[in-house]
Formats: sequence, C-alpha cells, structure tokens
Amino acid sequence: MARYVKVSSVSVKDGVNYSGDPSRDLKLETDRMIDSWNRLLSRVLPEKPDLIVLPEACDRYHNYPLSRRLEYYEVRGDRLLRFFKEKAYENSCYIAYSAVRKLEDGTYRNTTQLIDRKGEIAGLYNKNHPTIGETEDGKILPGKDARVIPCDFGKVACAICFDLNFDPLWEKYKPQKPDIVLFSSAYHGGLMQNYRAYQLRSYFIGSIMNLENTIINPVGDVVARSTNYFGYITHSINLDYKVVHLDYNWGKIRNALTKYGSKVKMYDPGYLGSVLLTSETEEFSIDDIIQEFDIELLDDYFDRCLSYHAEHMEK
Repeated sequence: MARYVKVSSVSVKDGVNYSGDPSRDLKLETDRMIDSWNRLLSRVLPEKPDLIVLPEACDRYHNYPLSRRLEYYEVRGDRLLRFFKEKAYENSCYIAYSAVRKLEDGTYRNTTQLIDRKGEIAGLYNKNHPTIGETEDGKILPGKDARVIPCDFGKVACAICFDLNFDPLWEKYKPQKPDIVLFSSAYHGGLMQNYRAYQLRSYFIGSIMNLENTIINPVGDVVARSTNYFGYITHSINLDYKVVHLDYNWGKIRNALTKYGSKVKMYDPGYLGSVLLTSETEEFSIDDIIQEFDIELLDDYFDRCLSYHAEHMEK
C-alpha cells in the first residue's frame, strides 16, 4: 500500500547567524540560537512534515575559538535538545537534531539525535568518521556503531558530513535495509550523495549548512532541492517501493503497468538499467506486485549474477 511520508530539510542560510560574539554572555548567545531556530522551523512546520532534518552541528557558533566553543557547550547544555523535543511534541513530527555532545567521561561526540513525535529520543548516531582535525583540535572521538532507527513510518540510517566518503559505514547499513538516510552535514558531497542513495536502495535527505538541501530517490536521482533563495524544502516520498533491474523483468513490469495502470508507478532514471517501482494505491503493496509478476529485485539479481560467475569462472 502507498506509504507517503512528508519530509523537510532545513539549512541555516536564512535563519541562523553562525557568527557569534565570543565576548558576549553565553547564556544570551544560547537564547539567540534558540530564537534563530524557532524562526527557521516556522518555515516548514506549517506544511506538517513527518520528519525534519537539520544540518551538522546546527547549534554551534562556528567562529568561536575552541576554548570558547567548549565553554558554550557547557552553558548550552541540553537547552537546544529540550527546545527541539518540545517542537517535535507540539507538531507531532520527528526531528533529526545534529550537535556536538559531551559524554559523562568528558569526551565529545558529533551526534545526530532523532527525536520522535512524543518528544523522546528514538535513537542516536555518533559520527563514525570525523575528520582528523575534529579529533585532534575539537576533541571529538569517532563513534563505532551504525544501527538503523525504527520510526512509525519506516527505518532510518544517519550519517554526518565526512562519513559520506567511507565504505565501512555504508556496508554496516546495507544489510539493515533502511528506508531513508538522514545526512546532516557542513559538506555537500556532490555525486557521493546520489551514489550512497543508490547503494543502499534508500531515499536520502541531505541537510547541508549554507548549501543546497536535497532529497534523492533510491535510484540516485534528486527529486527535490533547495535554492539560493530558500534554504529549506518539504517533499512527500513513497516508502512502498522496490528497486529492480530491467534484465529479465522487462515484460513483467510491462504486464504490471498494463494491468494496474496508475496504481503502480515505474520511475526510470535512465542509463542505469535499474528502475524504482512503487504502489500508489491502498489496495495492494509493491511486495504484492513483486510476488504476482515474479519480478526479481535488484540485489537478488546481482547476487544471482555473482553466483553464476563463480560457477563459470575460468579454471
């Protein structure tokens, strides 16, 4: 059955001033950060999204020297977290809040905390691959776990900035089959965004500090993006989908589209050889279509190819 989720991605370009005054009272600077995010969230909350993704370290003043930044974290404490929890609860939505977090042992992590509709923490992810400078200069240690977080609309994976470049993280996520990747970042990543979406057969929501925000479908095409004028987007995505290769499926897909018309949708990005199939009805799921027409999924086909190659490899 069609499973539409409305997602928003918000950057800071028109709502938050990341240049703080290091000489100013840090409590007042924290107040100013909360006020800024209150204004920025007001851009997307009227559209009633199910999920809002925020950029990396979204509540940090980036011009602070390290010593002052650490003092700011102490004064800030969990005030921003409480603010976002209240917003999630009041608006019955999930919010992916990315920020530097101090642990009880005094070490730091660069973390995405996913807040649920009740204002509780649904799960968190510690950046697995911080830059060397983040650890040497910023005291931020790498995380080691990468578990999908279950939500009422599906499963999400989180990644932060430099993570985009390292295969070990994405290899951890692939067998968990997330529906959506939440990417909070200060770096765009270019084609790697599209590649990771396709690699995981997952939707990808990028929230990039002061740059373009993107929503990418599971065959690697951008389906929504922010502009130089507006640093936020809201878009509905259908999570009742499957990715299939065209090999051995051409006729089966045609038969499904002929029988069910607009109730089944095929999205072809071109040149890839793979397409996205979705159910657009409450009458049946895309799994029902896959079973009825014996359509082979992309990963099953690739696995079959590898087995076949191994059997026929030259001696």
